[in-house]
Amino acid sequence: MKRLLRGSVLMLLFGATIALAQDVRYNFDKSTDFTKYKTYKFVPMKDATPVNDLVDKQIKAGIEAQLSQKGLTKVDGDNADLLIGYQTAIGQEKQFTSYDSGWGYGPGWGRGGWYGGGMSTGMTTGQTSTIYTGQLAVDMYDSAQKDLVWRGVVSKTIDTNAKPDKQEKNLTKALTKLFKKYPPEVKAS
Repeated sequence: MKRLLRGSVLMLLFGATIALAQDVRYNFDKSTDFTKYKTYKFVPMKDATPVNDLVDKQIKAGIEAQLSQKGLTKVDGDNADLLIGYQTAIGQEKQFTSYDSGWGYGPGWGRGGWYGGGMSTGMTTGQTSTIYTGQLAVDMYDSAQKDLVWRGVVSKTIDTNAKPDKQEKNLTKALTKLFKKYPPEVKAS
């Protein structure tokens, strides 16, 4: 009974962890002096899957807000220090959840009333659900060298039924977490 209860609780916690997880990864060129970058402009990513215009505007506005807080200024001409591009992807995961309606083994009430031990009957049911995970990758290229100098990727579960305000709030939260990694701390060797 205790083993079954512990297993059920662990499965629920594991399922909740998967559903609420937000992952941030980044990498950068350690030889780059990020203090020299003051301006940026957006560029399209080659072979990136396009998003609709509304999502494109929301992503760019979110990135602009984060870069503005870092002291960078958006420019439209060819004199930008950084070229910024992004890519999106949506993945699917399957989650299985099971429920047990019985009491299991041990003394207690059974179908015939009070009994001293044995097994009572129960029923276990299961349900499979699909979890959608969104991923946003932001690349920063040195415009003079045309080299990738920083890349950040954030992934988060997506609530497909969320209203537009909630979607934008989730995007802002994800970008805020991602841009905590920019500019990167370069440790002295």
